[in-house]
Amino acid sequence: MSSQSSCLEIDPSLLPKHIAVIMDGNGRWAKARGKARMFGHKAGVDAVRKTVSTANRLGIQVLTLFAFSSENWRRPEEEVSLLMELFVTVLGREVKRLHKNGVRLKVIGDKSRFSQSLQDKIASAEALTANNRGLTLNVAANYGGQWDILQAVQKLAGQVERGEIPPQQLTEADIQAHLTTAFMPDVDLMIRTSGECRISNFMLWQAAYAELYFTEQFWPDFDETSLTEAIAWFINRERRFGCTGEQIKAMLQVEK
Repeated sequence: MSSQSSCLEIDPSLLPKHIAVIMDGNGRWAKARGKARMFGHKAGVDAVRKTVSTANRLGIQVLTLFAFSSENWRRPEEEVSLLMELFVTVLGREVKRLHKNGVRLKVIGDKSRFSQSLQDKIASAEALTANNRGLTLNVAANYGGQWDILQAVQKLAGQVERGEIPPQQLTEADIQAHLTTAFMPDVDLMIRTSGECRISNFMLWQAAYAELYFTEQFWPDFDETSLTEAIAWFINRERRFGCTGEQIKAMLQVEK
């Protein structure tokens, strides 16, 4: 049986609807090559591009990338400044590509700490892609899972205080509706690169029942094959279907 005919046996509904990725290891990847940490961050942009393209072609509904945590402000000031510059540059360079490919961009996190110019660029990019119907790409920037739950509860507390909702009638669905990922499917598959085995305050509510996939690869080395292998692992574990990474890649070939 050919790989193409084998791939047709895979029910697309078995694919994860929402994939979240902790993109870790840029600095160590650069250090192993005798380079500065920013060299790794810049190399990681190419891995982002490959991951977004592959997820979109496979028909994944939502991809959330952990770009900058609320704890990352503790890093050296020079590195944070350079990361912000890289964010602005990549946002300006990539948004047209995303729009052309039908990707809807959403930046989730506390954007109030960013410069006004960066906030304006984010708003412009989100507006440009708002009506796209392909992959929803969430970029989590100045984001923390505990912060996400807190800001949702604060909004609900205001409604309770105004008498709009009786406190005894609050439900989990009410909290979920006020998260930054409101009305998106919960995370099915969470991937972390670089060999670390923790979720680092990422998508705590949304990933309550996610399958957790840890790989030794540093983020700049993560590519189409890496993602298809993670998805095949998810299908085998979650659905007991028994597919392979080669079959997932064959699905991509069919789409070309």
